[in-house]
Amino acid sequence: MTKQLHVDPILCDGYGQCAELLPELIELDEWGYPIIADEPLWPGLEPAARRAVAMCPRLALALEARS
Repeated sequence: MTKQLHVDPILCDGYGQCAELLPELIELDEWGYPIIADEPLWPGLEPAARRAVAMCPRLALALEARS
């Protein structure tokens, strides 16, 4: 089973911390909101992804299981 990052656009306030912590999968749009790659989490990036989820000030980022 693979994992994928998901952002809740309603909760997100565009602080941009997630893109700083996980630039391999997250980039910011012109307003500072995250654009997350629509692909499974690469091997070895799970610790960084978990840190980005934990550091989100609005708890808008989640790591979800994907079959």
